[in-house]
Amino acid sequence: MSALPISPMPQRSFEDVRTSLTKEGFKRDFLNNLFYLQGKFPALASRNDYYMALAYTVRDRLLQRWISTAAAYTRLGSRTVAYLSAEFLLGPHLGNNLINLGIYPLARQAIRELGLTFEELLAKEEEPGLGNGGLGRLAACFLDSLATLEIPTLGYGIRYEFGIFAQDLIDGWQVERTDKWLRYGNPWELPRPEWAVVVKLGGHVEHGHDETGRSRARWIAEQQVVGVPYDTPILGYQNNTANTLRLWRAEAPESFDLGVFNRGDYYGAVQSKVFSENITKILYPNDEQIQGKELRLEQQYFFVSCSLQDMLRIMRGQEIPLEQFHEKFAVQLNDTHPAVAIAELMRLLVDEEGLDWEKAWSITQKTFAYTNHTLLPEALERWPLGMFGKILPRHLEIIYEINAQFLGEVRTRFPGDDDKVARLSLIDECGERYVRMAHLACVGSHAVNGVAELHSELLKRDVLADFHALSPEKFNNKTNGVTPRRWLALCNPRLTKFISSVIGDGWIKDLSELRRLEPFVEDAGFRREWRFIKRSVKEDFVTYAYRATGIGIDPATLFDVQVKRIHEYKRQHLNVLHIVTLYNRLKSNPNLDLPARTFVFGGKAAPGYHMAKLMIKLITSVGEVINKDPAVRDRLKVVFLPNYNVTNGQRVYPASDLSEQISTAGKEASGTGNMKFSMNGALTIGTLDGANVEIREEVGAENFFLFGLTIEEVNALWAKGYDPMGIYQANAELREALDLIRSGHFSRGDGELFRPLVDSLLYSDPYLLLADYQAYVDCQDRVGQTYCNPELWTRMAILNVARMGKFSSDRSIQEYCDDIWQVESVPVQILTQDEVRDGLLQ
Repeated sequence: MSALPISPMPQRSFEDVRTSLTKEGFKRDFLNNLFYLQGKFPALASRNDYYMALAYTVRDRLLQRWISTAAAYTRLGSRTVAYLSAEFLLGPHLGNNLINLGIYPLARQAIRELGLTFEELLAKEEEPGLGNGGLGRLAACFLDSLATLEIPTLGYGIRYEFGIFAQDLIDGWQVERTDKWLRYGNPWELPRPEWAVVVKLGGHVEHGHDETGRSRARWIAEQQVVGVPYDTPILGYQNNTANTLRLWRAEAPESFDLGVFNRGDYYGAVQSKVFSENITKILYPNDEQIQGKELRLEQQYFFVSCSLQDMLRIMRGQEIPLEQFHEKFAVQLNDTHPAVAIAELMRLLVDEEGLDWEKAWSITQKTFAYTNHTLLPEALERWPLGMFGKILPRHLEIIYEINAQFLGEVRTRFPGDDDKVARLSLIDECGERYVRMAHLACVGSHAVNGVAELHSELLKRDVLADFHALSPEKFNNKTNGVTPRRWLALCNPRLTKFISSVIGDGWIKDLSELRRLEPFVEDAGFRREWRFIKRSVKEDFVTYAYRATGIGIDPATLFDVQVKRIHEYKRQHLNVLHIVTLYNRLKSNPNLDLPARTFVFGGKAAPGYHMAKLMIKLITSVGEVINKDPAVRDRLKVVFLPNYNVTNGQRVYPASDLSEQISTAGKEASGTGNMKFSMNGALTIGTLDGANVEIREEVGAENFFLFGLTIEEVNALWAKGYDPMGIYQANAELREALDLIRSGHFSRGDGELFRPLVDSLLYSDPYLLLADYQAYVDCQDRVGQTYCNPELWTRMAILNVARMGKFSSDRSIQEYCDDIWQVESVPVQILTQDEVRDGLLQ
């Protein structure tokens, strides 16, 4: 790497050096940070040192906005959104912050003039491993939009020491590796130990009376854990707002017991430290064992207790009366993981602050709103009663009281309907007793929303039907969206530049402006340039895919892509059945007129989900055979990208031609990958599930490849009796594909390896692969025919992009603000150096 020029640095003002948006000012600050923060000079500096210096240089420009934002919110006592989420799948910060600051080209040029490779430094950033999939990525998109719309916001979550595991593929099997995302430090966060709080766990409850004779509960905890906040600025797009993501790290009150150590018990001396730090050690511990379940509950309670205590601290600092808690904060529960916050706020208000129950309950219900993210009953969290009471004894008492009062209201409304009472109860009394967290969220919130129109209707009709019947006014829909800053402007710079050259760059902040592209669909020169850009992006992807997998692919082939969490309901194995069907057709007729395809997969299986891991093995095994077969390898390729994450997603979405959104109708809540693909010009093959329905409505049925049973047809099929074996026996191509898999052809002669998958399809098929197989294959035939007409395909791709305005997370957030949170934007003025100094002197 080239040596950096070193020259004497003149004294510069706060404004010039730390916040300058000129190229020379940026270069000076970069060198300052290399020397004074990294403690390195060029001869000794590593690429990571250069990355850290660059990150600190960008952070300097964030901090001015961050401090200005905090000052404005504090001065105004602004109503604030508190977004509680167990996951924030942020992706790398550096590129996104450069885009939002509007200095991406300036920074790139400055770094190049210093003799460094800008792209190498971008690639050095460790991706924060704070999320698993769509839930966490949605939370990250929402934070971006909240800041862009200038909405006062605090995101609250967990600072996992080890994030979602890193995925290796060994002999085609997923192998989990520890995700050490913090190994080199995190330049984007600032610890705030002075705002640490204490969280209780375990123990018992004592009841008595205070000096006024009122009943009081006193929780005598068995364990105490300290929650230390780490703050990360979240920058809005080209404005002065920088909101805060506050993540909590668990520490022991005393990390080292000297007395125990001196008695020779060296392990006992650090036992408290080990117990406490385990709480925030890893994202989603395997909960097959009771210890894993306990740790998950401890994680969830830990971060919501820390967060609510932090909100109370903010209110005291701004001298806001406790009775106005719900006026100061609009707290959004991102799925059921933070639902225990309802019981915790009641505990804080009643036990710690001395409010009476009725007043506290009124505040609590007005404070919380709940987003449901699933239609799968097994994903609606329930905790065994005994375990819950062991960890949170006071909260169990509070939930019992909430339930008693709630069920009293139900009995008044529906006298004699014991079945309804049982269905609505916060406690599941069938067999082993459980606490139903989704029920607690519904009862304790003033609003409940789904994340796509179909999903919200199914919640009201099926999953939460009794709650909807009881309180229909609570229920509403907020279709998900994604931020166009990361998912188009950052990840697809060539297309971004081309679009902006035609319609300006206002679409980055108002995605509906993409509609102005529609007239250009008739311009042959525009379509030709569109295809040229797509080809160049695909060529970049070819390089990345070869580096990641060792498999060479042809950019002229149709890139058929399915990247998402591996799960049976997402039906990656239906995709595989189509691949095997094409393989069989080509083996039978080598002259068959089919467009060459590259099938790209990516995604992680939960560590304890054996069937999903077997699906990964099936994909890689089919790929191993097809990619080596000289008869077909120039016509078909199968690639599984290891360790799929946000960084890799930024490479995949722009290069894709076809987006696979093929879940069983009624199983996917929304999906957001479908939006990212379409936003980058991929066409969708999909079912009428989740947000697919709305995407098809927006882009036009003629620009969407639809197949499969509808939710009504799915229900009717189950009602009359579904016979997958009958479909297998009646469909020759399906039978040939499944027989080839179970023959051992793709498993080196081992006919038993994939038997669990094949038997599941033949004897139960819970996600109706075989029922949708023929419709899917026929639809894929239409895809192939369309791809052979480049002009038609390009028209469809352009219209997909032009009609994606609805699916910006900015639109989603504005709807939350208007309909649920009742919160308004607060424009921020940058504090000058004099104002900062004056503030210090006050």
